[in-house]
Amino acid sequence: MSYLTHLECALTGETFPSEQLWNLAPSGKPLLARYDLKKVAAVWNRQDLAERPHTLWRYREVLPMRDFDNALSLGEGFTPLLPARRLGKALGFETLFIKDEGVNPTTSFKARGMAVAVSRARELGATALSAPSAGNAAGAMSAYAAIAGLPAFVFMPRDVPIAFIGECRALGASVTLVDGLITDCGRLAAEGVRTHNRFDLSTLKEPYRLEGKKTMGYELAEQMDWTLPDVIIYPTGGGTGLIGMWKAFAEMVELGWVSGGKLPRMVCVQAEGCAPMVRAFEKGDRFAEPWQNGKTAADGLRVPAAVGDFLILRALRESNGTAVAVSDGAMISAAGEIGRSEGIFPSPEGGATLAAFHDLRRSGWIKDGERVVLFNTGSGHKYAHLWAEDSRA
Repeated sequence: MSYLTHLECALTGETFPSEQLWNLAPSGKPLLARYDLKKVAAVWNRQDLAERPHTLWRYREVLPMRDFDNALSLGEGFTPLLPARRLGKALGFETLFIKDEGVNPTTSFKARGMAVAVSRARELGATALSAPSAGNAAGAMSAYAAIAGLPAFVFMPRDVPIAFIGECRALGASVTLVDGLITDCGRLAAEGVRTHNRFDLSTLKEPYRLEGKKTMGYELAEQMDWTLPDVIIYPTGGGTGLIGMWKAFAEMVELGWVSGGKLPRMVCVQAEGCAPMVRAFEKGDRFAEPWQNGKTAADGLRVPAAVGDFLILRALRESNGTAVAVSDGAMISAAGEIGRSEGIFPSPEGGATLAAFHDLRRSGWIKDGERVVLFNTGSGHKYAHLWAEDSRA
């Protein structure tokens, strides 16, 4: 069973009942799912995981479903944590790991969030789903909407790679292409939500995509034998993955599963052409001003304004982390380094994490012997056009 108790406004702390469909809190900020962790600790321990299926639903006590017969699954989660041996040896840094989210259904970490969000939305009575997306979230929503038997409506920037568009259409979604960025898609999607009674699954505009994403934190702890790494480097657009992992670590501390004395330093990586979180972090701001005319080859990082901006910045500061912007050239080059050495075809967002690692090593921020995890959040196959020209020619 789930031990979900209520929802809480991430800004004000105001509480709300969990057994109805919600988008944002009245404050306009995200709602966070809260659990009775004392009860969880009394009935569930780490050893129980040994006999559970290798999907994110193995952590069901800290997930929101009331009836797990309603949980939708395509086998998402429990992705490999790979020691980057050849890459680490080449870099003179042998405690480097890659968490490869590109092997998830629909080839990205977005499957985690949508598996939980679509399952919970259907359980609470949603009849149609909607989301603006730069690509991977749309594909994931389309897939889980298909197995839920719910119509899905996707709003994408017109210039996203064609593979994202084709995926959504093949999975049965209605796709609207928009001239502009994901924020423009969000405005158009909101009109359909109001007029056609669709449920909005936008990033952090409902409580449960975050719950699916937080399972990356639980998995990381489990795969590292319940000792967390020193540094996590994460590509950050809307930020649910970074926020979700920080939430998972706090829950695990309360459960007594990990020590609160040495949590990972969280690193937010963005593209130089769209880096609102980096700018806000460096200025010491609590919220991030929208980035004007955002541009990058990494569509998942082309997010000029994030509704969870203050949660991203809070996690960075509480963890003594940092924020780094890298160029498109650096992230694509770094993706090639990962591919040639580790046999992983990463998305440019995944490549951005290695580019940031290089910067942080040069500055001395990452020290010898620290255990560092790079998150490859998706497969490079949907970005194959970036490597279509043979650079050796």
